[in-house]
Amino acid sequence: IDAGHGGEDGGAVSVTGEAESQINLAIACKLEDILAFYGTVPAMLRREDISLHDQTANTLREKKVSDLHNRVAMVNGISNSILLSIHQNSYHEEYVKGAQVFYYEKSKDGQRLAQILQRGFDRVLGEENTRQAKANDQYYLLLHTSCPVVIVECGFLSNHEEASRLAEEGYQEQLA
Repeated sequence: IDAGHGGEDGGAVSVTGEAESQINLAIACKLEDILAFYGTVPAMLRREDISLHDQTANTLREKKVSDLHNRVAMVNGISNSILLSIHQNSYHEEYVKGAQVFYYEKSKDGQRLAQILQRGFDRVLGEENTRQAKANDQYYLLLHTSCPVVIVECGFLSNHEEASRLAEEGYQEQLA
């Protein structure tokens, strides 16, 4: 489980002032607890609000690049894995909302996993969630990870209603 961003790279900031990295981490930790309850011990890429960059990285850009490379290396070092990378979305129009799962367009396993997770969001979030699983060939994690991988965008931090819910522990548990 990858709680996206962290440390100096807080990701997007919600309209209510919450850093994406904090929400990602909260949802990822809740997901870890749920999976452990069912007997699966997931590997967590981070359990605290830190960046996973090399100490030789100095600028924010260098740290972000190093962080992504290290995440990929960590995941590729785990045999028989599936990567769930937890994120929050943002858009310039406030009305946009909903959970959406991205997968690498050439990965049939990633596509299947994304569609299963998207249906789960639809069940949990109801008819309001109109987003669909979507192929993507731009995200570094999708392109360079050797296992099936999905990027799970749990909601839009740019939507006031959704941003408020994303900061609530009960809603985070529902998403997990």
